[in-house]
Amino acid sequence: MTPAKISEIFRRFQEHNPKPQTELEYTNPYTLLVAVTLSAQATDVGVNKATKTLFKVVDTPQKMLDLGEEGLKGYIKTIGLYNAKAKNIMAAATILVDEFEGQVPSNREDLERLAGVGRKTANVVLNVAFGEPTMAVDTHIFRVSNRLGLTAGKTPLAVELQLEKIIPTEYRLHAHHWLILHGRYICKARKPDCPNCFLADLCEFPDKTK
Repeated sequence: MTPAKISEIFRRFQEHNPKPQTELEYTNPYTLLVAVTLSAQATDVGVNKATKTLFKVVDTPQKMLDLGEEGLKGYIKTIGLYNAKAKNIMAAATILVDEFEGQVPSNREDLERLAGVGRKTANVVLNVAFGEPTMAVDTHIFRVSNRLGLTAGKTPLAVELQLEKIIPTEYRLHAHHWLILHGRYICKARKPDCPNCFLADLCEFPDKTK
């Protein structure tokens, strides 16, 4: 795909949604970290239902430790893998209190030291909480990027690195949200809504729906 075509794709994304936002609800970097940890293999809607009441009680790592693992489970038991997620969230809270004075670090290396935090979660926190132009490749971004013809990656990391190379600088901050939302509402997994896609004429996907 040519640089001009890539630039036009992201220009249209910006035109349709100038300031995209995460659909996870949060109040500060710590609650964002918790929400993103909970969102693995779960929907944002499901996470928001659970955290709506949780975040009224807990908004710092110390308050999470005060709540305790069993107390946390009571709030998140509707979310898949909640036992493992509760254990990771408590372990991360301990590290944040003991080593970072209760503050969420703003660099990838320290974030990835936290239990339950991998590259994708770190990228989301860096992007949303700290305004870094990171690319958190989830299933939506992986699918949309390859379908459009922006990338030809076989792994999330390959797609991430390819996108970082080709996306014009002025669009990088919001690119990950544009691609996620496009995959969630237009370029769906089973049946992409190609007739209503504002990128259809630029898309190189050979099996467009009619």
